[in-house]
Amino acid sequence: MNTSQGAKPPPPHAPQHPSAQRAPQGGLRTPSNRKTIYDRNLNRTRTAELSRASFAYLFSEMVSYAQKRVTGIQDLERRLNEQGYPLGLRLLPLLLYREPPRTALRPTRILPLLQFITTTLWKHLFGRPADTLERSSTTEDEYMVSDNEPLVNQYISVPKEMSQLNCAAFVAGVIEGVCDAGGLTAGVSAHNGGTEMWPGKTVFLIRFQEGVLEREGILEKVK
Repeated sequence: MNTSQGAKPPPPHAPQHPSAQRAPQGGLRTPSNRKTIYDRNLNRTRTAELSRASFAYLFSEMVSYAQKRVTGIQDLERRLNEQGYPLGLRLLPLLLYREPPRTALRPTRILPLLQFITTTLWKHLFGRPADTLERSSTTEDEYMVSDNEPLVNQYISVPKEMSQLNCAAFVAGVIEGVCDAGGLTAGVSAHNGGTEMWPGKTVFLIRFQEGVLEREGILEKVK
């Protein structure tokens, strides 16, 4: 018996809502208003603050990620430094953009750049200026920035066998990126400098390249 005779045709498929359609594979996903984070005003989050709990979780995950496949403490600190470096490259132009037009001048000398780092940069990252800025009395190309209680070290538990580890190497990378973005190339490292009053004190050692010092000398003579 032929059952096709008199049978009702299948109902047509209901049209799908555009929002229910499957997103294309690959490429940049954008919201329905077609705007991305790149469309935001750079001053929108100028005064926004990240909760310490969120920061502590995020940074601890960054340290755990950097700890994979390392050969020792120096290697781990190097990887933390490399994580902070790109952030520093972008922070200098961002913070200068947010400054009033009269003061938004890119630092071209060593001392103005270091003052920018210890005030504007430190306040943006940690809500306060750095504790001290010193120049080495023995080496012309070395400067030292001190932080008595680095925020990045307050939520990291370091085992005894890694007591020499200083996770503020991440901040050292940020400083190094800012220096390079300003055209004053330097190498920056973080060192434990704890005292009885400040056991968690960290000293950031900034070593400028020889070419930077030569240019500094020329500008000093012109002045």
